[in-house]
Amino acid sequence: MEHFTIATVAEQSADFRRVLWTGEHTQLVIMTIPVGGEIGEEVHDVDQILTFVSGTGKAKVGGQEKNVAQGDLVVVPAGKKHNFLNTGVNPLVLYTVYGPAEHADKAVHKTKEEADALEEAGKDEPPTD
Repeated sequence: MEHFTIATVAEQSADFRRVLWTGEHTQLVIMTIPVGGEIGEEVHDVDQILTFVSGTGKAKVGGQEKNVAQGDLVVVPAGKKHNFLNTGVNPLVLYTVYGPAEHADKAVHKTKEEADALEEAGKDEPPTD
């Protein structure tokens, strides 16, 4: 059994992205977006559900915008262009579930720049069957 006190685990991580668990059909990832930072506009071939643990930000999904804060949840269907920006004075901390997995199992990306470089180099591929 995997067990996480997810808000605590997420808030204790300063990493931009950290994969906590990868299953056959889903993947659990925690993220910390620094002040003034963003995830970056992207489109996935998988569904994504993001839950915000602390901080404030702006969600942009499929041409719509919404402010987000602690306790909010945003669904990003596969194929929708999206971005999440930190608009607050503290890090924007969240956990997200991808279905199926989007990143390499156990991946840790300390910064957005590192995450982008690994993705571009093909070194952040999800596991395959």
